[in-house]
Amino acid sequence: MQKLMNQVQLTKQLKVSCESCSLSDLCLPRGLNAKELDVLDDYIERPRNLAHNVQIYQPNDKFVGFYAVRSGGVKTYLTKKTGEQQILGFHLPGEVFGLDGLENSKQRCYATTMENTSYCILPYDQLDQLCEDMPELRHQVCHLLGHEMNCDHAHLLLLGQQTAHERLATFLLSISTRFKRRGFSPVSFMLPMSRHDIAGYLGIAVETVSRLFKSFQEKGIVKINRKQVDIIDIDKLNEMVANCEDSGQP
Repeated sequence: MQKLMNQVQLTKQLKVSCESCSLSDLCLPRGLNAKELDVLDDYIERPRNLAHNVQIYQPNDKFVGFYAVRSGGVKTYLTKKTGEQQILGFHLPGEVFGLDGLENSKQRCYATTMENTSYCILPYDQLDQLCEDMPELRHQVCHLLGHEMNCDHAHLLLLGQQTAHERLATFLLSISTRFKRRGFSPVSFMLPMSRHDIAGYLGIAVETVSRLFKSFQEKGIVKINRKQVDIIDIDKLNEMVANCEDSGQP
């Protein structure tokens, strides 16, 4: 009996996780009837579980479809001639990645887990045909592509026009917003990425990231304990980026 109850509880958890995932816009798009949903559901590859620091794909790997993070986190990046990583993005639970492979059916960057991570895949070869049969599904795909472009533009703005403290404030606000959209606390969360990765994403030295975190904490803006972040004064973070044309938040 207890085993059955555990199975029911697990099913409920998985359902909630799917509803909070941005891939649900593809799995459960508006306008599809029950039969169409059943057909689409058959094509989704169920969660794959990977340990920390496991590579999911690398440049020139075949593009197989859209990936959606269910738990943990994934970073995408390129490598410089020096071997350093140029971080392109961080993908949190409920977010989609891998769209860079659409152009020529090959991935253009690396994707690696930042901690123990699970993800689903919606294979692209089936998706192409499904979009022909379900126009609403195509609209959702276009929405995802537009969102990806907006994130790229925001990142370029962050690197090109913001000071170091504005970049970190923008980053924290972005993480806060993304957690809030998925029903998690926007002011108390665990960062899945390292400070070294944050520095690579923001285009500043890791020592600068550590110094800024210490400064923010001394000013009573945030409380930091390893990767745990508690935002104490979110208004102050917003003030820091108020003069920027775009907050950089996806």
